[in-house]
Amino acid sequence: MLRNLDLTALRSFVAVAETGGVTRAAGQLHLTQPAVSMQLKRLEESMGLSLMDRSGRGIALTQQGELLLSYARRLLALNDETWGRLTADDFEDEIVLGVPHDIVYPHIPKVLKQFAVEFPRVKVQLVSSYTMDLKRKLEQGKADLVLGTEVSCPSGAVSVGAACLNWFCAEDGRVWKKQPLALAYENECLFRHFAVQALDKAGIAWELVVDTNHAKTVEASVSADLAVHACLCGTQSADWIVVPEEAGLPSLPEFQITMQKGGAKNPVLIDRLAGLITEAYANQTMPARTPHLQAVSG
Repeated sequence: MLRNLDLTALRSFVAVAETGGVTRAAGQLHLTQPAVSMQLKRLEESMGLSLMDRSGRGIALTQQGELLLSYARRLLALNDETWGRLTADDFEDEIVLGVPHDIVYPHIPKVLKQFAVEFPRVKVQLVSSYTMDLKRKLEQGKADLVLGTEVSCPSGAVSVGAACLNWFCAEDGRVWKKQPLALAYENECLFRHFAVQALDKAGIAWELVVDTNHAKTVEASVSADLAVHACLCGTQSADWIVVPEEAGLPSLPEFQITMQKGGAKNPVLIDRLAGLITEAYANQTMPARTPHLQAVSG
């Protein structure tokens, strides 16, 4: 006899597996915790399988659960693609999303991929620039949704995450031992001001050995052990490390990842894109970038 899988229950199962807990999955799915637990129980009973190992402190997948997770992801992806193609015909538009270079990775590519599945007829133009430039574009109507890196969340924006500013140098580098401290920065980088201000306050001599318009120049200079650089934790190049504590460099402020909407385009589309971004920051961390991606620009 043929049996049908409950896609709603499968979605809860995948969310629990990916977030590591029923509470976080419930928040992601906008459901109550008991509702998610009930869906998991119903899925296990319908299949006659134990999918979750609840013997430990957390929730782990059984061998059958791991196998189902692979199938469930593919089933849900196909379901979402089918639903999007058959129901999103009314949404034909173009959205301009502005994101600073340094925080494009790792969340934005995944967000754009999911959004394209849900709204295949909507084109999203990704614009990468500095926070202040992106905010100007929003004010001028040249962008519909922008992210920014700011010390505090301004009026009209919401904070979707936070990251600390820290000092980085080349792996096995020694340039941080030299005086004055050699810095590499793009000339419009927001973080440059905070790094220099902190060094001045701490009485540490410094010199700007790389002052450029190009992010790649900064990345190459730091990787070559020609200078140090302060950027958001999680956005550094994969071959950079935190400058050792013995360098005595001053602490730097935490920055908010802010998001602000324009008012010109379809609010349903803007709200959904904003929601996907919010969910991505709520459920994921920011690992170090791989070397081929752009260096930070604030």
